[in-house]
Amino acid sequence: MTTKTRFETDSLGTRELPADLLWGIHTQRAIENFPISGIKLSLFPEVIRALGAVKLAAARANCTLGVLPAEKARVIESVCANVMAGAHDDAFAVDMIQGGAGTSTNMNANEVIANLGLRRMGHSFGDYQFLHPNDDVNKSQSTNDVYPTAMRLAIVGQCADFCTAQNRLITALRAKAVDFAAIKKIGRTQLQDALPMTLGQEFASWANTIAEDVQIIQRLSQLLLEVNLGGTAIGTRVNTPAGYADVAVAELGRVTGLPVSLATDLIEASSDCGAYVTFSGVLKRIAVKLSKICNDLRLLSSGPRSGFMEIYLPAMQAGSSIMPGKVNPVIPEVVNQIAFQVIGNDLTVTMAAEAGQLQLNAFEPVIMLNILQSMRILMSGMDTLATRCIAGITANAKGCEDTLENSLVLATMLVPHFGYDRAAEVAKAALSDGASVIDTALRLGLGTRAELDLVLHG
Repeated sequence: MTTKTRFETDSLGTRELPADLLWGIHTQRAIENFPISGIKLSLFPEVIRALGAVKLAAARANCTLGVLPAEKARVIESVCANVMAGAHDDAFAVDMIQGGAGTSTNMNANEVIANLGLRRMGHSFGDYQFLHPNDDVNKSQSTNDVYPTAMRLAIVGQCADFCTAQNRLITALRAKAVDFAAIKKIGRTQLQDALPMTLGQEFASWANTIAEDVQIIQRLSQLLLEVNLGGTAIGTRVNTPAGYADVAVAELGRVTGLPVSLATDLIEASSDCGAYVTFSGVLKRIAVKLSKICNDLRLLSSGPRSGFMEIYLPAMQAGSSIMPGKVNPVIPEVVNQIAFQVIGNDLTVTMAAEAGQLQLNAFEPVIMLNILQSMRILMSGMDTLATRCIAGITANAKGCEDTLENSLVLATMLVPHFGYDRAAEVAKAALSDGASVIDTALRLGLGTRAELDLVLHG
């Protein structure tokens, strides 16, 4: 920053700004008005890339339709390309949570692009007579179509990486399913012994429950590619030249390489947030599944001598400041906490979507923050779980076998051969005597050891 200043004026008055400040008066007011979360736009570069893509597509469309001079369009396009490349992330300084339905975010982009363009044209920052944030960079646009379009692009832009993280976790779980395929153990319902199964089957079930959601994320990402760009303020296309919406969306597709399409009802698309509710709901579903898996991992590894101890989680760090040698399941614990956060984020998205009135939802900023945050921490959580926990799990094969043989679950295997009542008699007697199921069945005359072993173990 230099000590030189410039003056900018808006409908509220005039402000003195540093001469070399990339943003302008609207952004500065927003920075001062919304010191809320400390989470700036710059911390979510996917949003900045999306804003750059929208502004670039709009400039091309405006130039094609003859409402923006070619020289200005070329300058805006060049700046937007740099913005999309991450060259000016620090200039996007407004808080992610803001009043005004995202206007501060849109104006942050408009002012930064305009000032960078002015510099390319040989003018000083703030000389908006040569390239104006509203009249040129924001031409044929409104926050109400720019912001939700960028929001959708930002979310969709993370979906491929999100699915990759899911698939890495699935691969890790399936590898363990193969490793543990022959290890027999007790399956439990309501924390009570139920039926025999293998440890491999348990890990395979976790892999499959995560795999169910990969295609759902992919499908929903396609639904988010229907945008309202060109609808401007409330979807009526006010202040746009004829054909602008179709041309702008086509240009956006070329800029992003994504199959974006124009919403069929721009008024509906400008006010409805149902797609975000659905997408966030799937993120919550994934979080719930991950948390359940981590609960199971913590239970199955509980011990080291007084718990289930069917598996050993890799030791990642000392677990206590007072108990020597204690090692905690820190990776499942952190994923549990990620899940709690995502579940809370989903409630925020739901309430924000419900709270919109009439032709605009003013609460899209908090919707975007919570969805992108959920995606980010879920991706980190799945990768951490896969690499720092699942990959290093080993099985207590002998412990699993001993527990199974000493349990009553094998009595269930007697039902098809001797009936429910007779099997229940064996289980009750074995529990009373402290004997195994096979020894009790022998004592009660249900067959020879060889016969019973075949019935119980196949």
